Amino acid sequence: MSLLPSRRPSERPLVAIPARFSASASALRYAAEVAPRALLTAVFDAGGEPVVLHPHAPGAEVDVGAVAARLQRFEAVLLPGGGDVSPHWFAGASDPSLYDMDLEQDAFDIAVARWALGHGIPLLAICRGMQVVNVARGGSLLADMPSHHRHVLNEVAVAAGSLLAGAVGADPLRVSCYHHQAVDRLGAGLRAVTRAADGTIEAIEAVNDHAEPGGWFVGVQWHPEDTAATDPRQHALFAALVGGARPVAAGSPA
Repeated sequence: MSLLPSRRPSERPLVAIPARFSASASALRYAAEVAPRALLTAVFDAGGEPVVLHPHAPGAEVDVGAVAARLQRFEAVLLPGGGDVSPHWFAGASDPSLYDMDLEQDAFDIAVARWALGHGIPLLAICRGMQVVNVARGGSLLADMPSHHRHVLNEVAVAAGSLLAGAVGADPLRVSCYHHQAVDRLGAGLRAVTRAADGTIEAIEAVNDHAEPGGWFVGVQWHPEDTAATDPRQHALFAALVGGARPVAAGSPA
C-alpha cells in the first residue's frame, strides 16, 4: 500500500526540506530556522511545493516513528546544504576547520535520509545533504578539502546510464565547488557517478540491487540552486525530483 496521500493532478507535490539552524536572521529577534530562497524557488519553479520542516531531535536523539509520521504526507525530500556534519557520526577525527556543527541538526537529517531511502521516496541531496546520506549509510567524510579544490569551477564527467545523466544529460558539467568536507569512504549501497579531476566525488546514487525500494535518489556536491533559474541542466535536477513525485495519471502510459 502506498504511503503517499491521494492528490489531484493539478496539485503540486509536497517536497520536505529540513530547515537549517541559524544564530540570527534579519528582522527576527531570536535564533532562526532558515532555508535558502534560491533553493525554494528552484523547487517551486520545477512544479513542487517546498515545505520547510522543523528539525526536532533534542539531545541528538531521534524518535524514528515520529519522524516517519511527519514525513508520510510528503512525496519527495530535499536535503539542502548547510554547516558541517560532526565526525561524531562516523568516528572521524576532529579538525579545526569544522564549523557550524549541530548534533540535533545532524541527527534529524540522518533520520530523514534513512526514511526517504528506505521507502523509495524521491530524494535530492545537495552538498551537506549528500554528505549526510553517505554518513547515514555508514560512510565517512574528509574533514577538509585541499584549497586548490575549493571556490573554483570544476568540469566533471557524468557516468553514462546514471540517474544524474538521465536528468542533466551525459555531457560534462561545470560545477561550483564551495565545500570543504567531502565523501571519503562510500556508504553501503552507494556509488560515485561523478568525480572531479583530482578524484573528489561530486555526485552519488544508490546501487540498484533490488534489496530495498528503488526511489529516485541523486546526491550532488555542488549547489544546483545557484544557477537553476538560468541553466536548464541545473534546473533539470529539480524537475527530475518533482517529476519522480508525480503519480501516473489515470489512463496515462506508465
